Amino acid sequence: MTDPFVVHRNLLFTVAYEMLGSAADAEDVLQESWLRWADVDQSQINEPRAYLVRIVTRQALNRLRTLARRREDYIGEWLPEPLLTTPDVADDVELADSVSIAMLTVLETLGPTERAVFVLREVFELPYGEIAEATGKSPAAVRQIAKRAREHVAAKRPRVQVSKSEQQTVVERFQKALRTGQVQELLEVMAPDVVLVSDGGGVVTAARVPIHGAQVVAKLLARAYQVNDITMAPLWLNGAPAFRIQVGEQFGTVSVEIENGRISRIFAIVNPHKLTRLDEASELAR
Repeated sequence: MTDPFVVHRNLLFTVAYEMLGSAADAEDVLQESWLRWADVDQSQINEPRAYLVRIVTRQALNRLRTLARRREDYIGEWLPEPLLTTPDVADDVELADSVSIAMLTVLETLGPTERAVFVLREVFELPYGEIAEATGKSPAAVRQIAKRAREHVAAKRPRVQVSKSEQQTVVERFQKALRTGQVQELLEVMAPDVVLVSDGGGVVTAARVPIHGAQVVAKLLARAYQVNDITMAPLWLNGAPAFRIQVGEQFGTVSVEIENGRISRIFAIVNPHKLTRLDEASELAR
């Protein structure tokens, strides 16, 4: 028979990735979880899927706590590691939203246990009892944590449904405006209060604080076009249309958040350590 770990691997990777925001750390968690699973008498496990999610959650929580100090010492803004995905991921609206760069950035503001509870309940719809076993909390405590986490996420990121076609249209308009290098064309595609967040990790040049306002962002992007050779190529990242951008010798990925038909946030990830999974699409599941 096929090993349950193999059967559910895509699900387990997705759980770990959503909890950690890093594909590299998610893979490490899966490796650790596999070693623990290999030591289990599987004939005694009635629900392998739930058992495996529990193992992965515990390992991811351990990893989150060890990463906390590293994130605090990170140079500049920390953004999630982007994943190359196929367009069909966007067809599962809940999954696409949960793995979006925007959502993962918000999840980073939760504590480890809150993040685990939110992901397991809101994304994977696990019963409170199973989440309690995975996190070492009582079901009553899990309910309270879930409520707080849900309110926190809603306050940070109001849910706005954007169709796949609208996302593609806006991203294409943004790319076209970048190619012209004209401030006015950039202003037309961005919301007045747009925020540009870039992540270089201190390895390459990037703004170390978010840049606010359409006028400032548009002038910055237009100036970058005027003094550099810029090439762009469309791709799907984290379940949404995005693009790879090359500015001189430096490359990165650009993802956006869209509200009311215009770009409200721009996420530019240029830390080379986070750009290693752009050759093969990741298989996600929930």
